[in-house]
Amino acid sequence: MRRVLLWMARDRWLKAHLPRLPFAQRAVRRFMPGERLADALTAADGENGAGLGVLFTRLGENLTELAQADEVATHYHEVLEHGRARGRPIEISVKPTQLGLDIDPAACERHCRELARHAQEAGTWFWLDMEGSGYTEATVALYERLKLDHERVGICLQAYLKRTAADLQRILPLRPCVRLVKGAYDEPLRLAYRSRTAVDGNYQALAVSLAEAARDGQARLALGTHDSDLIERITLMAGAAGVPRDVLEVHMLYGIRRDELIRFAAAGHPAYSLVAYGESWYAWYMRRLAERPANVVFALRQLLP
Repeated sequence: MRRVLLWMARDRWLKAHLPRLPFAQRAVRRFMPGERLADALTAADGENGAGLGVLFTRLGENLTELAQADEVATHYHEVLEHGRARGRPIEISVKPTQLGLDIDPAACERHCRELARHAQEAGTWFWLDMEGSGYTEATVALYERLKLDHERVGICLQAYLKRTAADLQRILPLRPCVRLVKGAYDEPLRLAYRSRTAVDGNYQALAVSLAEAARDGQARLALGTHDSDLIERITLMAGAAGVPRDVLEVHMLYGIRRDELIRFAAAGHPAYSLVAYGESWYAWYMRRLAERPANVVFALRQLLP
């Protein structure tokens, strides 16, 4: 089922037609508040009211024109100003291909530097989101360059990739900010772990290593997963190493397991809701369906009148 859904995420015909169908539009509302920035800002008010921080990500990837990347950058500058005006910072998480990595890497880096500078001035953070393995090296290298000049820059690392342990060791001297996720792209076996046991084991090892660095003030760690049992195991292991809960952040997608996110916040974890929005939601949504079978059941129910 997972492989089929990930194939559907890449299919151009489905990408062009499925989002127009009413049942698909109803189903995606579980995972995103709407397509407009105004929808995301309204959702942020609700999340902040529940004691949660927020990260915004405008959906879309692999842009083909530099003018599109310029517009995306302008949009995120607007988001940062909204956060500053509200007095409640909004962190932003952006895919490098949204900022023109495929078209003009130098222009992409320029946009990243400007957003990182703006985020720091606004008292918040700029995150590099991770994409498929074909972009991993370029994204890690970009992060290394940005982090030399900008403190408040984060990166997403994927535990299912076999290279991630080496990537983590590579960036640890930079006092990194890392959101650790399991990974949602369809990757070959030579590059990625396939079994849940292997992915969870790698995730746990990476998280504990990062937690120890965070304990010593040498990293910021965000556990980007909806797997509550895994979070609890990591919390126990890290606690045995003297890592307090307040350095073990928990990040979950808006609309998924919100009760659990609030529970972790009440237990002392800094907790953040990742609010996704925008018109280009199809590929992202299919990857969310592939992550958990229960998501597919929910989507199928939307076929009913």
